[in-house]
Amino acid sequence: MRIFTAALATETNTFSPICVDRRAFEASLYAPPGQHPETPTLCTAPITVGRRVTREKGWELIEGTATWADPAGLVNRTTYEELRDEILGQLRAAMPVDAVVMGLHGAMVAAGYEDTEGDLLSRIREIVGPDVLICAELDPHSHLTAKRVAALDFAVYFKEFPHTDFVDRAEDLWRIAVETLEGRIKPVMSVFDCKMIDVFPTSREPMRSFVDKIMQIEKDDPDILSISVIHGFMVGDVPEMGTKLLVVTDNKPEKGAALARELGLELFSKRGTFMVPQIDEKEAVARAMAATAWPVVIADVWDNPGGGTAGDATVILEELIARGVTNAAIGTIWDPVAVQICFAAGEGAEIPLRFGAKSAPGTGNPIDGTVKIVKLLKNAEMQFGESLAPFGDAAHIVLDGLDIILNSTRAQSFDPSLFSAMGIDPARQKILVIKSTNHFFASFSKIAAEILYCSAGTPYPNNPATTPYRRAPKTIWPIIADPHGPERGAA
Repeated sequence: MRIFTAALATETNTFSPICVDRRAFEASLYAPPGQHPETPTLCTAPITVGRRVTREKGWELIEGTATWADPAGLVNRTTYEELRDEILGQLRAAMPVDAVVMGLHGAMVAAGYEDTEGDLLSRIREIVGPDVLICAELDPHSHLTAKRVAALDFAVYFKEFPHTDFVDRAEDLWRIAVETLEGRIKPVMSVFDCKMIDVFPTSREPMRSFVDKIMQIEKDDPDILSISVIHGFMVGDVPEMGTKLLVVTDNKPEKGAALARELGLELFSKRGTFMVPQIDEKEAVARAMAATAWPVVIADVWDNPGGGTAGDATVILEELIARGVTNAAIGTIWDPVAVQICFAAGEGAEIPLRFGAKSAPGTGNPIDGTVKIVKLLKNAEMQFGESLAPFGDAAHIVLDGLDIILNSTRAQSFDPSLFSAMGIDPARQKILVIKSTNHFFASFSKIAAEILYCSAGTPYPNNPATTPYRRAPKTIWPIIADPHGPERGAA
């Protein structure tokens, strides 16, 4: 067997002011054919797992380009077209192939392309024809469109949020692909539109039990090859935005459709109960100051670069300063210009510095003060599961007793190694302020005495009932109360 694999991925917040060009892909990951490292990134696990699987089978794996940009706003049209055509050209050169295995995200939007993954997959189908297997692993914070369903034989999505299972799901993807290529199964997709948009952390109930249930169904029923919840991405203003339920069966489309509907309506019945309750910055800082066990983690959930925001909000930092808090560390504030100034000054320097809150309204105010530069690090990285996540050139500064990390490559706070890389011992801090919605939980929960989820400022449109969508469907919850009901009444 000859199998082609490649990856092209980012997550697009269409409300974000941060546009994505080729430099953004190169800053996060750009690996030409054969140059992908042994360690996978979030959307490139099909390549690293595929190397092992094809080696064991004695098959040939033809690697195309693998590239990923950290979430932000619209992708530059030329950038998307160049990267797309680069991969398509590699596929044409590799023909004939028996299968195409892709690593995608599923929420990329480029200028002029509302459905980039649908565009890419359709072009792949045109090249390989109707009989060659095409499959993909995707992130659940994405959009499952009719165009993608038409082009794919099957898809597998991460089940966990935080996405700790991207390697496991790549294993599932390849297992189904191998069994298909060897003629033992025929995967067929069935999709149910839940007509809702919500946030579904699997680190808490009720989503924890729901994911455990679908994994048990996969284990017990040989007809069910895979079940995926496509969470949707609420800041992707595109026509097919929303939560979907995908069931892949061994040529049992009616059974798959019935199960997808049953599970989708069960998910819908729990709408509005999934997300962790949130508090504002004043309550978060007050509770952290009053704590008797440390560290207390304050998660700045809506200034999350993993959701496409800039990551430069200062709302919680301003509250810490106003209350005279010390023995706290903030990771991170995105400010490439301030980082350059710090590098020019050098370690040990004390300089006046303005930083943060430059990207958009609702992110607080720029911080002004005399700071001491403690540590400078080029090309800084932190752990994220089995992979490494870059946060660029970074500076550890101290202002009024607060340890603050400034970074030049936007990245959410995945792991405590973010702090230790910059010379800060996270376990010795009373308060850790991080920027992430839920991906931080798997690692930070191991050291945190308490975790506070904070809704501070308005960098991210987080209420779909009031978000000014122009392209997204208006017939989903919470925009209307019950889109599955007979009256479809307004919320």
